[in-house]
Formats: sequence, structure tokens, C-alpha cells
Amino acid sequence: MRFRAPLRLILIVSACAVMICPAQQTQTTAEVTQRDTPFTFSTGVNLVLVPVVVRDREGRAIGTLKKEDFQLFDKGKLQEISKFSIEKAEAPPTLADTSIETDANGNPQAKPAGTAAQPIAGHFIIWLFDDMHLSFGDLAQTREAAKRVLKESFAPGTRAAVYTTSGHTSLDFTDDRDKLDAALDQIKPWPTIPTDAAVKPCLDVSYFQADRIINANDQQALVAAQADYLSCPDAVGITAEANAVARQNGQTPNVQPYIAEPVRMLVLKEVEIGFQDTRNTLLILKGLVRRMSAMPGTRAIVMVSPGFYLVSDHRIDEMDVINAAIRNNVVISSLDARGLYSLTPGGNADTPAGVIDPNTTNIKTNYERQTALANMDVLEEFAEDTGGAFFHDNNDFAAGLKLVATQPEYIYVLGFAPQNLKLDGSYHKLKIVLKNDAGLQMQARRGYFERNHLQDPAEEAKEELKEAFFSRDEIRELPVELKTQFFKTGDLKATLSILARIDAKHLRYKKADGRNDNTLTVVGGVFDRDGKYVVGTQKVVDLKFRDQTLDALPEAGITVKTNLDVASGSYIVRLVVRDSAGNVMSALNGSVVIP
Repeated sequence: MRFRAPLRLILIVSACAVMICPAQQTQTTAEVTQRDTPFTFSTGVNLVLVPVVVRDREGRAIGTLKKEDFQLFDKGKLQEISKFSIEKAEAPPTLADTSIETDANGNPQAKPAGTAAQPIAGHFIIWLFDDMHLSFGDLAQTREAAKRVLKESFAPGTRAAVYTTSGHTSLDFTDDRDKLDAALDQIKPWPTIPTDAAVKPCLDVSYFQADRIINANDQQALVAAQADYLSCPDAVGITAEANAVARQNGQTPNVQPYIAEPVRMLVLKEVEIGFQDTRNTLLILKGLVRRMSAMPGTRAIVMVSPGFYLVSDHRIDEMDVINAAIRNNVVISSLDARGLYSLTPGGNADTPAGVIDPNTTNIKTNYERQTALANMDVLEEFAEDTGGAFFHDNNDFAAGLKLVATQPEYIYVLGFAPQNLKLDGSYHKLKIVLKNDAGLQMQARRGYFERNHLQDPAEEAKEELKEAFFSRDEIRELPVELKTQFFKTGDLKATLSILARIDAKHLRYKKADGRNDNTLTVVGGVFDRDGKYVVGTQKVVDLKFRDQTLDALPEAGITVKTNLDVASGSYIVRLVVRDSAGNVMSALNGSVVIP
């Protein structure tokens, strides 16, 4: 996300406060300068982050462990845990409106009594239905279960959105349950190639089996596909031709040479469609994670899907989704929409007849089983690697969706810097060990793919700043106070001022050329009642105080004033200040109601 350019941003340093007379104004300017910079951020970091959920015997997540309780292994080698944090799911906070309305000259005006503090939007959940792979029956059951969960478990401060992998249905974050129900009712299966229920497919081959045939030269998979093809009406003429040629030549009929090419063409088509379907699904998920990163508070995606198959060429996209989710504190949970899944030998009642050889039937059933497991793997990986839950092999979809929609109360995030990276995109298997497990259950990220480049530390700082801004957490590492005031510029318009009062005297400084140097990055912005980002600005303030100036600074320090033009409404104000000398920050919340 890129912030809109600031409309007006003023750094106020009182001449009396720094005890500089008017003749010394040039010196003051040299000691405090400011510049506007775009608020951009990168998508990759060198630090590998590993979410871990630890539960007791009753399945409750616990949050009492420390960094020393964990050991982390990368490809079997013990790593130093350089970052450790605990994310705790909490109820959305309530904020009272403490803003001041002023006139054009900045004089405070009387305001009507404000309303009682209300829970602000602090928990965001996306319901993602995989309509590209869901059957009508599975979709109908899970959709009704989702409506039930939304009706029974929609807490204040929660905002939900509905999306589909096909892109045909979408509803942005809202707390309007009627709109959510209506969006869910619009969802229907959207396979890449529409199928007519009255016309059975000529070749019933999964993407997994097709990949085995084309890319792994699996002869058993090919035999099963060819046997399937013989039940197709298109194969009747081919079989008759093969029999006629065999009789004419006095040979045993052999249809294989006649069906090899049409089977190969159909299998190739399945590979192409399957590859693109999976890629599109991953790209949709990646976009939703990016969308979630701009929401302030806890973030969760619930994916309802029968699963889908990933080949090696999909793994980088998968890792991009997982890395982005971990970095932006997005928990991905999943529900296998097939429920209690079982295979019927020889297929279901509506499976085309034709596979009559017992050995071939066993081969086909084996590939159906392998397909089911391969499709399920990706759902489990997303949940395991991001701290989410995976619900499967159960038909109680309402209970399942309620489970996966509930974020674990505690998620540990371990970080380490891999050593001697080859930057070749290879896969690294991770193992997390508790030094004293005491019967505890642990869920953790399985592994990661190396990137092909290293991350610039400056980009990491931008990423840290962005994460702090789009969080609801308050951080108080710097002496900063947040104040707000507004001036009505029209019936439904106002100028909102965000004031960051910074006690500059008690900041940390680096000594250079006889000056006390520090650089402050100040980001201020507002979100609407649904947690959607409205507008914000970034300012970089360079401090180069002489010793006498720094000693003379009073406790009031300096004030950075951000002016934003906004419409009438209720807003959450977010202020983040980060310094370069100590690499610490403060992040504060406020609220304002503009009539």
C-alpha cells in the first residue's frame, strides 16, 4: 500500500522552547529539518519467521513459554532464535473520543456530549470459498454452516468479508449480517470448464493422475486412464476399427495404439487446466493476504475447499502466501469441504462404467486415494505453517467452521537468520522442539524455500513500520503523546489534525560532527469504523541538535502536526513514531467523531 501524499504537514518547534532568539532562526532550521517520503514496503525479509502454537492436554493454547524453552532446527542444524514474540488474541479495545473541535484560529469550541465508547473494529476474518473446486453438494452444506456460525458467533468489533477463488462473488469487510448472508447465497460452483450433469466426462482423470502420466511417466496411471477412456462413446468407433483390423490380419485385437493419442491429448488438457486452476487459487489467496495486511488488528482467513493439487512449480507461490501471511500476522485456517471422505471401489453410482478389470479397478482406486491425500495436503500446510486450524474428516461443518474461525489465544513467533544460504530456491525442512514438552502438543511451520536474494536492512525497517501502523497494538518505547483536533470546513467536511508531541530531550542520539543526530519517522493516518484505511501520511524529521540546544529543550519537546482532509464520520486514529538512533518506536491509538 502507498500512502497518499500529505496535504499539509507542519513541524512546530517553539523558539521559546529551545531558547533561540529570532536572530538565530537559521541555526534552528539547520538543527531540525523535515521531508516527506512515500510510505512503501518490501515483500521479503531475510529473517525466517516460524509460528508455533503450543496446547495443553485439553487442547488449550498456552502462552507462558519463553524463548529458552524452544529449540529450532533448519535441515537438522540447531539455529539461534534471534526473534521471539507472543501474539495474543484479545477482545477489540474501546476508545473514547478525546478530540477537540476548534475554530479557524485554533480556539477550542464546545462540543455536544459524546456517545459512550464502543468496541472498535479489531478482528477481521475473510471467508474464502473455493468455488473453482467445490462440488454443488459440498458447497451447499458448508455455505449453510457458515451462515449459522456468522449468526451465532459474531462478536462486537468483528468485521467479516466473503470472497471466492473464481472472483465471481465478493463482499468487503462489514458487520452487516444480512449483506454477509446475501453474499454467501450468491456463491455457486464455477469450474474452469462448465460441466453438464447429464453428460459424464469422457475421461475421468484428476490433475494429480494427469501430472503423474505427463510429468512422471507413470505407466500405471496411464493404464488406468486408458481403461477409463474405453467407456467413452468416442472410443466405440476406435474399438470397432481395432477389432476389424485384427480380424483382417488374424491377430488378437489391441486397441492401445488407437487410443494412445486421444488419451494423451485429454490428459494434457487436464494438466493445463489443473495447473492454471491451482495457480489462480494461490494468486487469489496471495492477494487476500495482502488485502488483510492493511487491516488493523487480528487477521484471519478461513478457506473452505475440497483441496487442490500443487506441483513443484507451484511451491514458490505457496511459500509467498505463507511468508506474507506470517509476516503480516494473518492466520490461515482451512476446512476440508468433503467432510468424512471415503472412496467407493470402482467409483460412485454415477461413475461411468467400463473399468471392469479388477486389477485396473484397484489401480484407479489407488490414484483416487492418492489424489484425495495430495489435495488435502495444501490445506493442512497453510494451517500448520501460519498458526491456523485444519478441520477434516468430519461432517459437522458448523462446529468445524466455528473452530477454524477462532484464532488461537496465543501464537509464538520464532525468528532466525539462516546461515550460509545458497540463494538457490531450495527447500529447508524445519523442526521445533520443546526442551521440556511435559505432554504438550505443538503445531509449527514445516519448512520454507530459500529466496534468490538477500533483503536490505532498510527495507526491513520499512516493513516493521508498516506492520506497526496496521496493528492495533500500542507500543510505548518512545516518549510520545497523541492529541487530535478538527475544524469543520463544510457541512460534511473537516480538517483533522493529528499532533504527535515528542519529548525530544529524552531520545537517544548518535554523536556526529559535534551534533546529536537522530531521525524520526512519523506516520499518522485514520481508519473508518469498519477498519478500512482512509488516508495517512509519513514524515521524516532529521534532528541535529547542538549540545546547548538539546540541554535547553523543555519537557514539551517538539510537535509534529499532520493535517488531513476527511469527511464527517467516526474514525480510529493511528500514530507511529520510529527513531533511527535506538531503532525503537511508539504506536498509539485514538478516536474522533466528526459531526
